[in-house]
Amino acid sequence: MTTTRKGSANRADIPADVLAQLHAGTLETATLAEGLAIDFALLLANAVPDLPAESHAIVAGMAGQGVTRRMETAAALLLAHLGVEGLSRIAKHPSDTVRGWACFAIGLAPKLKLKPRLELIRPLADDPHFGVREWAWMPMRDHVRKNVTHAVAALKPWVKEESPFLRRFAVELTRPRGVWTGHVEQLKLNPELALPLLEPLKADLEKYVQDSVANWLNDAGKSQPTWVKELVTRWRKETNNHPATDRIIARATRNL
Repeated sequence: MTTTRKGSANRADIPADVLAQLHAGTLETATLAEGLAIDFALLLANAVPDLPAESHAIVAGMAGQGVTRRMETAAALLLAHLGVEGLSRIAKHPSDTVRGWACFAIGLAPKLKLKPRLELIRPLADDPHFGVREWAWMPMRDHVRKNVTHAVAALKPWVKEESPFLRRFAVELTRPRGVWTGHVEQLKLNPELALPLLEPLKADLEKYVQDSVANWLNDAGKSQPTWVKELVTRWRKETNNHPATDRIIARATRNL
């Protein structure tokens, strides 16, 4: 399902036939530039043709706004049209952008408790496409903020999963600061609350996971540098200078 194309680094360099396939929903993006070049209204019309015309108009009217806001808007319209039970229709779509809309729709779905919401997002968090994996954790952040302790407990099994994508998801979802998303103030002040997620990964062999753990600690170091220094000192001793731990520590403390 994931692309092996090199893709275009600049929007102006995207071949016309590639852009046409992206808008048809038959081709996945290979770069961020390709994702940003997609006309959401056109893709929406092709991917979900039974969506009311006024919904297409709403999305078209937001063409100049940020991509995250546009993702949320398209997702809200799809959620209203399909309902939670109908999201599987877009969660398995060939287009990574459409699957990204499913991520946001799951995040927006009302009256869902955290664990069932996590189960819905799970296949998207484990998606082979890099973009879908990023869209998967972003709309779930508000649910972490509501109850950090509960979220950490619900995510503990995830850091023991065989898939590095799922292990990384649990860490990215709970980053104190994160990227393109709001902060989790409780974790900025009390990063130790997330230790049940970080400890099992302190010597993870996957660089994809190592980078996420390091970025988590780099976030924490901006508000609790002493805590981070003490933690990495302990980790270094406990793992006997394991290469994976050393790499995490080097990246985690780059700004300390």
